[in-house]
Amino acid sequence: MLDPSGLYELTGDVPTLEAPVLLQALTGFVDAGTAIQLSREHLLEKLDSQVIATFDVDQLLDYRSRRPSMIFVEDHWESYEEPSLALHLLRDEMGTQFLMLAGPEPDVQWERFIAAVTGLIDRFGVRLTVGLNSIPMAVPHTRPVSVTAHATDKELLGDRESWLQRVQVPASVGNLIEFRLGQTGHDAMGYAAHVPHYLAQTTYPAAAELLLDSVSSTTGLALPTGALREAATAVRAEIDTQVADDEQATRLVQSLEQQYDAFVRGRESNLLAGGGANLPTADELGAELERFLAEQSKDNEN
Repeated sequence: MLDPSGLYELTGDVPTLEAPVLLQALTGFVDAGTAIQLSREHLLEKLDSQVIATFDVDQLLDYRSRRPSMIFVEDHWESYEEPSLALHLLRDEMGTQFLMLAGPEPDVQWERFIAAVTGLIDRFGVRLTVGLNSIPMAVPHTRPVSVTAHATDKELLGDRESWLQRVQVPASVGNLIEFRLGQTGHDAMGYAAHVPHYLAQTTYPAAAELLLDSVSSTTGLALPTGALREAATAVRAEIDTQVADDEQATRLVQSLEQQYDAFVRGRESNLLAGGGANLPTADELGAELERFLAEQSKDNEN
């Protein structure tokens, strides 16, 4: 195993923990609808928390590929958005302690970073690691948000059904953490919220709400979601208004709904069968809706 020493440091006195859950909320690869970022910021805002370990970002990040922001005011630099990658200790609404790994996904030293995380998992006696993710999917915003669940042990998934069979995707540190934990006999799982791919570049709080609800149902943690639910309702109303004002956009959403409903009914082999042969593909629909909503946003800014 790679030596993880010098990659992080503990901050202050750490209380004794009783088999806590660890949430893994790293961003930088895919975060459709900014659901991961929304989830972790929401938890840090609503719950009591403290940082118990900080990672040396200078060893892990490529600043030139993801340049932090600076603010210039008139004749001087006012601020610098310093990146932070840290392990937080939080208490849920019932006072139960849990951990959250939050910050940007490392660009380099993946295996050494994972060795350090695994060491912290062993140090604090973590019983289950749960990763948060969100991915763009060919689904309409008018249907309930769904998730893909995955785990190192099928028993952790309960009766959840898979949306996917076999697929090859680019690796991420978050997914590799789960894979490596499984190889070393640790329980780990993850949830990936399905965000309408024409809304992947927007803020989509419904996906963050579902991620936290999924974590709660699996772990028993009492996580707050009320504010996310209110935000999701407002966002849904705004999208509905934009779509309703354009006949073409309305038809596109209806076509996506037909494809989605056909999939749910089990017609995975040919989603356009049964009288829908003239429907465009899901990718074509998504691209057209993304274009439409982008134009609406530009009009609102003018």
